[in-house]
Amino acid sequence: MYSNKDLRKLLIPLIVEQILSALMGIADTLMVSNVGAAALSGVSLVDTINNLMLMAMMALASGGTVVCAQFLGRKDEPSAKKAAGQLLFCCIVASAVPALICMAFAGPLLRLIYGGIEADVMAAATTYFLITAASYLFFGIQQAAASIFRAEGQTRTPMMVSLASNLLNIVGNAVLIFGLHLGVAGAAWATLLSRVVGALVMQVLVSRRDQRKLVIDSPKLLTPEWRLIRMVLKIGVPAGLENGLFQLGKLIVASTVSTLGTAAISAQAMITMVEGIHGYPGQAIGIGLMTVAGTCMGAGKVEETKYYTRKLCIISECSMLIMAAIIAVTLQPIVKIAALTPEAAELFIQIMIISLFTKSIFWVCSFTLPNTLRASGDAAFCSAVSAASMWTFRVGLSFILCRFMGVGLIGVWIGWYIDWVCRDIFYIWRYRSGKWATKTVID
Repeated sequence: MYSNKDLRKLLIPLIVEQILSALMGIADTLMVSNVGAAALSGVSLVDTINNLMLMAMMALASGGTVVCAQFLGRKDEPSAKKAAGQLLFCCIVASAVPALICMAFAGPLLRLIYGGIEADVMAAATTYFLITAASYLFFGIQQAAASIFRAEGQTRTPMMVSLASNLLNIVGNAVLIFGLHLGVAGAAWATLLSRVVGALVMQVLVSRRDQRKLVIDSPKLLTPEWRLIRMVLKIGVPAGLENGLFQLGKLIVASTVSTLGTAAISAQAMITMVEGIHGYPGQAIGIGLMTVAGTCMGAGKVEETKYYTRKLCIISECSMLIMAAIIAVTLQPIVKIAALTPEAAELFIQIMIISLFTKSIFWVCSFTLPNTLRASGDAAFCSAVSAASMWTFRVGLSFILCRFMGVGLIGVWIGWYIDWVCRDIFYIWRYRSGKWATKTVID
């Protein structure tokens, strides 16, 4: 169903989008780091909360991608178009509610999670959280529209809009942080503005009557149709809970890291940022795999689904090795640019070297492979494995190593590495069993 040319057309924009977004994120962090260690620490702690919300919305949008792709694979374009409208409706509701809650209770939430941090870090975190929480709604709209494009295999448009949005964020940071000297508030307002613009542009594009099949050209498409909503939620809710719990686990880990001192917090912020880049090509390929596998399963072509799964996992593994080599030679320049303290720099280098090796071996089967299971309707199994493994190792073991065994920041990452190995075992077993191929998504 997909030629090599089709796969390149699908995957390359996704990979470029993920890498550019990561690079823009690093530039964002580096700009904030020049405001001071307290500002960097406050922003990194809030970003952990923000990522909890944003990843949940991305997962919900991915559920819509699968439903739309399966309808398109079945050649049922009217139902695919209706499902696209329900996806947008779900994302609007699911992003507006947490935005209002976080804006209303920004201070109490931060004190509940990070009550023990220093006063200047808390002040920076509160300012940043209050403003960026307002961007959830616009991020949700942008992700819904992007997922609609991706369900058709059109990834170039979301890439271009994401690039423009991220560039706007960087320019906004430069003007508001360095020009107007607004500090953390300037970084937050730049983020909000970039997401507002991104949402508006994607909404205009997804509404245009052109050659695309999935066009939201009527308000009637946003009228709730519970049959289609249930299909979207069947994939989106387990994936959203999985991502939400994943980010919640990171939030709890961040709370543990916050007790290790400012150096550990700063090192963790940079490690998380750079380590994330390592996996972004694989993550992009996993997003593409959901479209490919969803379309193949919608057409009832299980063997083709297996073929593309193997092919895209191999491509994902190759991308991991290439990114590991690139990052390895840039660690020292990153330390200098980020102006990390000697203690934070030492932690950063040590943990990154271990992570580059470990992630290259275990990450693909933990995060790329299960997208085939999700695209077939086996999202609940993925969520169960993810939650059990994460809370046992990524959260539980990390807490024990840091709090009771005095291992320090490396203890956090030991828990993460074991989590990857556990996921590998269960996901490979499930894939080889073939049970995922008996699941259904659409009626």
